[in-house]
Amino acid sequence: MDFKDYYVSLGVSPDADEKTIKKAYQKLAKKYHPDVNPGDKAAEEKFKEATEAYQAISDPEKRRKYDELRQDYQQWKARGGRGDYNWDRWQSNPGGGGGHTYTMSPEDFAEMFGGAGRTGGFNFGGEGYSDFFSTLFGGMGGQSRGFGGGPNVARPRQGQNVEVEVQVTLEESYTGTTRVIRTGEKQIEAKIPKGVRTGSKVRLSGQGGPGINGGLAGNLYLIITVSPHSYFVREGDDLRAEIPIDFYRALIGGEVSVRTLSGEVLLKIPPQTQSGKKFRLKGKGMPSLEKPSQHGDLLVVVSIVLPENMSEQELTALRDLADKRGITV
Repeated sequence: MDFKDYYVSLGVSPDADEKTIKKAYQKLAKKYHPDVNPGDKAAEEKFKEATEAYQAISDPEKRRKYDELRQDYQQWKARGGRGDYNWDRWQSNPGGGGGHTYTMSPEDFAEMFGGAGRTGGFNFGGEGYSDFFSTLFGGMGGQSRGFGGGPNVARPRQGQNVEVEVQVTLEESYTGTTRVIRTGEKQIEAKIPKGVRTGSKVRLSGQGGPGINGGLAGNLYLIITVSPHSYFVREGDDLRAEIPIDFYRALIGGEVSVRTLSGEVLLKIPPQTQSGKKFRLKGKGMPSLEKPSQHGDLLVVVSIVLPENMSEQELTALRDLADKRGITV
């Protein structure tokens, strides 16, 4: 559903007074009235747009509600407008009465169109008022007669989409998990698939706002945030981790145990491994969200840890080795 700026539709400023609004509407209505433009669908649509805008902001109560929505919507856009705007809090009773009728006074009608002989009453319902107007102010119940002259039954409309932010751990992203989500009075056990990332959007069809006039329910969207991990750094579907190895193992080689999200594995360290050396463990990263059977890799970066509390005998042996290699210590 699209937001409608009724002040733009009438060509007035948001602080326009009642007299200015009425004058702007009269000008547009006179120009685009269907009796003045018989058979012109474009003019008819402009007349409908102007009349809807006038209905919304000429009535003090409607205008107060519309102005609050307009300010809230503009603030949402200024924050980036992520996802679907939540219209639920603004929704009026969709069954609240029959089709709206806007009737001009004889004086207004004569002022705009220069005489009698034509009716000033125009029913808006079904296809007359926009979904935006009907959501805010209701009045879609029953039948009404639109510009086509025939009865218009209120159209079914899909319910509002709902967004809920959900935080998961890296381990939960690796295995998949569930969350109990509460929306209003409804409680849903939602399944979160393997491989979700921060920013992933999980759709639960039909779990959003209820449909209107028999329409389908909206969707529920889970906006995922994956918590930072103390050991792994995620890079797409790959993981990166730093592991310490002792000086002797780096020098003469050996094996070290490496933690992965699927358990411990042994990594063979070749002799004379330098600090910062990288090893890639294939398939030990995160599952792909699109293809959960496929996994990224784990990139292991080694850092050499020097031994502590060495004996004088060990230090002497190292000095002898350094001397034989021509290193002055």
